[in-house]
Amino acid sequence: MLTFIKMRHEVTAAMLAGAFDMTKEGARQHLLKLENGGLVASFTKSEGVGRPTTYYALTEKGLARFPDAHAQVTVELLRSVKSLLGENALDLLISDREQQTYKRYESSLQEAASLEERLDRLARLRSEEGYMAEWKKEDGEYFLIENHCPICAAATECQGFCRAELKNFRQLIGEEYTVERVQHIITDGQRCVYRIVPAAD
Repeated sequence: MLTFIKMRHEVTAAMLAGAFDMTKEGARQHLLKLENGGLVASFTKSEGVGRPTTYYALTEKGLARFPDAHAQVTVELLRSVKSLLGENALDLLISDREQQTYKRYESSLQEAASLEERLDRLARLRSEEGYMAEWKKEDGEYFLIENHCPICAAATECQGFCRAELKNFRQLIGEEYTVERVQHIITDGQRCVYRIVPAAD
């Protein structure tokens, strides 16, 4: 079942039911067990008229069931840069990546007039890069949620990546809002969640 989800990146209960010849409710129960075990995460997508559809995708814990040579190579390269060129060189690499990412995002967000438009575009950009991002509004507070981290191995090795992403989000959302990370996939193991509220006067 995990292999099926991995091959399709994201699935619904109906897709799973069709593939494994079971009822939709039975498939949903299997997915809930996997979610409770931290192997998959759920997120919703609006697909035209009607209620949003719930999708499921592998978490880092689920992906860890499959060997990832690219992640290991990335970690080894980061360690080599650090040992051969020093911490400063690693910081420069991360800073350069941060600036390139910011320019790309800012170009897409510059015509977004409202916070919700900015979050829409930012979530779409992040999802295109594999973060399975969405945003929600609860009790007047906004939350940007990333259900997957495609650079988790690198970020675990060097949390400068995470600091750079938070800095970019703060700049992109704007100084009239306070952005803080309230859940972290590296420490919580499920997802990254950013809380966005109006800045105090």
